[in-house]
Amino acid sequence: MNSVNKYVLQALDNYPCYLEETMESLSYALSYDESNTMALCLMGRVHAEQLFDYVQAKKYFQEALGHNVQALEIYPYFIQTLIEMGEYDAAKKTIKFALTLPGMPLTGIWIKKSLLFEKMRKYKKALKALKMAKLENLDPDFSSSFNSIEDRIKGKQEIKNGSEKENKKNRKNTRK
Repeated sequence: MNSVNKYVLQALDNYPCYLEETMESLSYALSYDESNTMALCLMGRVHAEQLFDYVQAKKYFQEALGHNVQALEIYPYFIQTLIEMGEYDAAKKTIKFALTLPGMPLTGIWIKKSLLFEKMRKYKKALKALKMAKLENLDPDFSSSFNSIEDRIKGKQEIKNGSEKENKKNRKNTRK
């Protein structure tokens, strides 16, 4: 095993429990190979998931994809970062591209698409994307996750529909 992989694996092993050790290993890995997509991806994850510095995280993900657009491990985290930043158009384009990549675990990308639509309050589209995730899924342990996501979206859909009915009722009452 070469030094870069050794440090990347150490960083992955330490993340997220031991952030100081993670960062140290990532620094070593990137000093050996500044274009290592796995190290850049994990650096982006640290910035997004731990520091909530989405701008810096986005830069790391983009840099990694600039080195290798086929680096499948980056897409779920990059898409999540774009969603968190409210960059919905960029997230849609990235999802569309990710779905075309050979070897991409499609279930995770369809879930990200569902989360994107949920964030945009387009609940019918979110449920449709979740259905596609279910169709692509081969992991039996994932079923409970699908159910909880679906229940959450349907709950929000009910709230939205209830408030829309309430608004219509209030508008009718004010006209009288």
